[in-house]
Amino acid sequence: MLTAMRSEGEEPVETAPRPPSPAEVASLLGSLSYREPTDVDLLEAVRASVDRAMYWQPPDGEDVLAALPEVRDALVRVASAIASSPLTGWWATPMARTDQWAVEFPELPRPARPDGVTSTAELARWRAAIVADEERARRTRPADVRVDYSGDWWSVPPHFLRRTTGRWAGLGPIGVHLIEDRFSDSAGLGTPATVYGDPNVYEVDRPAAWAELCRRYPLEVTHSRKHDWFRATGAEGRWVLPDWFRVAADFDAVHVGLLGYLTTAGRAVQVTDDLASVLAGWNPDETVWLRDGFVGVERAQH
Repeated sequence: MLTAMRSEGEEPVETAPRPPSPAEVASLLGSLSYREPTDVDLLEAVRASVDRAMYWQPPDGEDVLAALPEVRDALVRVASAIASSPLTGWWATPMARTDQWAVEFPELPRPARPDGVTSTAELARWRAAIVADEERARRTRPADVRVDYSGDWWSVPPHFLRRTTGRWAGLGPIGVHLIEDRFSDSAGLGTPATVYGDPNVYEVDRPAAWAELCRRYPLEVTHSRKHDWFRATGAEGRWVLPDWFRVAADFDAVHVGLLGYLTTAGRAVQVTDDLASVLAGWNPDETVWLRDGFVGVERAQH
């Protein structure tokens, strides 16, 4: 708060400072000095972005400010430097097949799959539940996307499937650090995972790769997702997510690389002229194993 001075005998009055204009914010950003980032700097920056991923509400004030043309232009200098850093070259690489880690949080155990039940069987059950939920939403939820209504907002495969990530050099498994919608700050258990054979992994390395996956295996979720995805993206229309049951017939796993995450998550990705999708609920550099027998885990490490 600022104190406005008055003439003698009058009490000073507290007044709110004038918020800076977007042009002033851009000017301040342009005046900042820049140094080469370390791996810790980059991890903290990505974690800040991941922690703020919220697909059930509109963009907040900082998001809106950063999206303004003059502010975006001022941020290009930093973005270009990060993109050209030798420390970020691996962000666009495929899944690291010889360095995968499964991560568990003891306070948030992963849903257990019934003994003897295959991933294929569980994916079939998941698909049936999605179809039933979409039909229920069509009949019961408001048609107007602007109504304050929320439901399922994620587009990830079901949570019982095994998930692995690579490592951030010197900083441990990525899955310990980068978690959307994080519920706990407790320490995670990182377990080295062995990838067997030569699994067929679909790589999501840019928005076009997510669009292609949705185009090849569309599962409509317009009525069950439209309120949340409209709030998050401002887009209206028909929505789809990948039909993971059908994807599993052709691919053993899906990997969302770090660059793929940063360029795709939270956006309305156009799939066809009348279909769109949102990459929501994924974590950076996460591989989800759709089929059994391709990954095994060893001994956990804190």
